Amino acid sequence: MSRRIGLLLGLAAFALAPRGIAQAAQICAVDLNGNGDAADEGEMASCVAMAAGAVQCPIQQAACLADEAGRYGCPLGMAYQCLTPAAGGTPSCSPNSCTDTDANPIEEEAPVDDPGPVNDGAVDADGNCLGTIEIFGGRALRCRPPGASVTFQNCCKDKGKIVKDGMGESLSSITTKIAVAKGVFTGMKAAYTAFKAGATASEAASAGANAIIVGLDPTSIAISLAINFMMEVLLQGCDQQDMETGMLRGSGMCHEIGTYCSSSILGVCIQKAKGHCCFNTKLGRIIQEQGRPQLKSFNDLGWGTAKHPYCRGFTAEEFQSLDFSRMDLSEYYADIEARAQSDIEIDMEDKVDAYLSLIKP
Repeated sequence: MSRRIGLLLGLAAFALAPRGIAQAAQICAVDLNGNGDAADEGEMASCVAMAAGAVQCPIQQAACLADEAGRYGCPLGMAYQCLTPAAGGTPSCSPNSCTDTDANPIEEEAPVDDPGPVNDGAVDADGNCLGTIEIFGGRALRCRPPGASVTFQNCCKDKGKIVKDGMGESLSSITTKIAVAKGVFTGMKAAYTAFKAGATASEAASAGANAIIVGLDPTSIAISLAINFMMEVLLQGCDQQDMETGMLRGSGMCHEIGTYCSSSILGVCIQKAKGHCCFNTKLGRIIQEQGRPQLKSFNDLGWGTAKHPYCRGFTAEEFQSLDFSRMDLSEYYADIEARAQSDIEIDMEDKVDAYLSLIKP
C-alpha cells in the first residue's frame, strides 16, 4: 500500500500567476507511488468544497454507501467521514486530509544565482588577461520537471537544438567569455519580464528574440525555434531560469548533475528540480565532462551537488595538462558535417596552441 501524506497546499505553489489567476485555498497531496514525495503527476489536487464549509481531498475519493436505514458509511473505513458536496448529491469520503498553507507555509529553495565567470581581472595594453583565467567555465542552472510549482508541466523538456555551437574563429571564445550563455540569459530575461508585465506569449517571445539577436551573432541561433520555445515555456508557467536551462540543455550545452527538492511543505517534497552546469559551447561541455576525470583538483568536489553545481572552468595549468588523445570528441564532430574530421582536429590544435602561447608567462 502506498504511504499516504495528507497536506494542504496553496495554489500559489502550483504556478506563476502573471495574469492574476484566482488561487484556491486548500490542496491535498498524496505519495501514491511510495517514493517519499508528492511531486509526481496525479499526487496533488485542489480540495473540493463540501457542505457546511468543509473541504475534501478528491484523491482516492469514494462514494459513500447507504445502509438499510439510509445512513451513509465510507467504504474505505469507518475512520473516514462522509461529507455532502456543496452542490448536493451523494456523500463521499477520502482517506487523505487537507491542511492550511497559511498555517504551514510552503518552503521554496531559491535557484542558484550564478552569473558565470566574469572578465574582471587586470589586462595589459593589448587586452590580455593578467590574472587567473578560467577556460570553458560554465554556469549553475536548474530546470523543474512536472510538479506543483509548474502545474505539472515539464520545464526540463528538451526543445531541440536552438543555439549552435559558438566555438567560432576567435581564440577568446575558449577563455573567460561566455557570450552564448549570457545572450540566452538576456533574451530569456526580456521575454519573462515582458510576459509578467502583461504581454502576450508571442509579444514576450518577440521581445526575447530581439534581445538575443543584440547579444549574439544571428547565425548562432535558430530564431524561429527560439520564439516557439519561449512561447511554449511561458504558457507552461516556467520561470526565467527554466527557460535558460531548457534552451541551453536542448542545444547540448549542459551537464545534468542530479535532482533535488526545490519546494516542500511539512518536510514533504512537492516540486523537484534538476541541477546543471551549462557552458558556452557543446565542445566546452564535452571537454569538461572528459577532462575533469583526468585532474586531481576535481576529485573532491566533482560536479558539486544538484542543488549547488560546481561549474568552474579549467585553469591554464589544468588545461595544458589535459590529454586530448584520451577524449572522444565524436559528438562534436557529428555536428559539423561540412568539414572533414581531420580539418577540425588540425583547427582545434592550432587554436589551443595559439591560445596557450598567449597565456604562458
